[in-house]
Amino acid sequence: MQAFFETISSIVADSGFMGLINDYRYAIMLVVACVLLYLAIVKQFEPLLLLPIAFGMLLANLPGAGIIHMEYFASGHPDFGQIIANGGLADMLYCGVKLGIYPPLIFLGIGTMTDFGPLISNPKSLLLGAAAQFGIFATYAGSIALGFTPQQAGSIGIIGGADGPTAIFVTSKLAPELLGAIAVAAYSYMALVPIIQPPIMKALTTKKERAIVMTQLRTVSKTEKIIFPIMCTLLVSLILPSSAVLVGMLMLGNLMKESGVVERINKTAGNELMNIITIFLGISVGCTTSADSFLNWNTLKILGLGLIAFCFGTACGVLLGKVMCWLTKGKVNPLIGAAGVSAVPMAARVAQKVGQEENPQNFLLMHAMGPNVAGVIGSAVAAGILINILG
Repeated sequence: MQAFFETISSIVADSGFMGLINDYRYAIMLVVACVLLYLAIVKQFEPLLLLPIAFGMLLANLPGAGIIHMEYFASGHPDFGQIIANGGLADMLYCGVKLGIYPPLIFLGIGTMTDFGPLISNPKSLLLGAAAQFGIFATYAGSIALGFTPQQAGSIGIIGGADGPTAIFVTSKLAPELLGAIAVAAYSYMALVPIIQPPIMKALTTKKERAIVMTQLRTVSKTEKIIFPIMCTLLVSLILPSSAVLVGMLMLGNLMKESGVVERINKTAGNELMNIITIFLGISVGCTTSADSFLNWNTLKILGLGLIAFCFGTACGVLLGKVMCWLTKGKVNPLIGAAGVSAVPMAARVAQKVGQEENPQNFLLMHAMGPNVAGVIGSAVAAGILINILG
């Protein structure tokens, strides 16, 4: 009988429940994970990545489970010997994040679903996409002022690009210790685009400006759509080689789509491959959000700075839109500047919605898609600049 009670006592002592009692932070993180799961499932906030990230967070904060061993990655490079000998599934998956494999493959899939026609038709919209990236660099300066290292500040600033894969790519290179908090912040604010952007857009524009109807875009030829990804890859990569992997994968996916000669692998890249990588990326990023690394003041600072970056980027896009409106004597609706952040196509839809509130006959979606896809390129370029300077 004594042996039985000793066995029961040993099981209880080694159980996760005792771990929760001994360290309440695990319980807090499990609650946070459940809240994120609620937002992903019920509110449908970026569910494709928020759901696996939240479940990875749940797994990482089960006391005693040992889902991931971040010490294998502490030196800056994966310790493959330790991972093969003692690692588990999460350790294997995280190698794809640490080595910068997953985000470029996500960009490949995004490229297969992106139409650069509105940008080619109206090249000036590239300036709006560039303006929206100023939030990244303004937040970088603010993060430095709050005591973050330059590498951490660069990783926090990239949240302003409203591009989750880019944020993960930059953070894995510059500040992997902040990966969980930055990923959660980036995808949370991407999901909140319809809530965050409209007040900023309305505050910076007049009713008359919001009601401006823009002329229809010209039709873009197939030849132009094929040449664009090739030329964009060459120009961006020659100017900023550190952006080549992200821009190159984005443009490869787009070239596969526009060429029309590789339909089978185009569908694979945009569907099966992208879905698989999304699962791997979400789980592995979620598993980095342990109580030790996530529950601290830095996480709150990151969430606040990320919001500032996103708001500042939106504001810069709208303000440049106002300048273009003035220069063209009222031919550009400033609202499309808010779509310069690379939350595709949500930001463009928000511009359309806000414009139609003032003028039901206003159709801004295709005009806003130009700055929107330009923002995807802009965030990749900004990532290359940060990695080149701080890496």
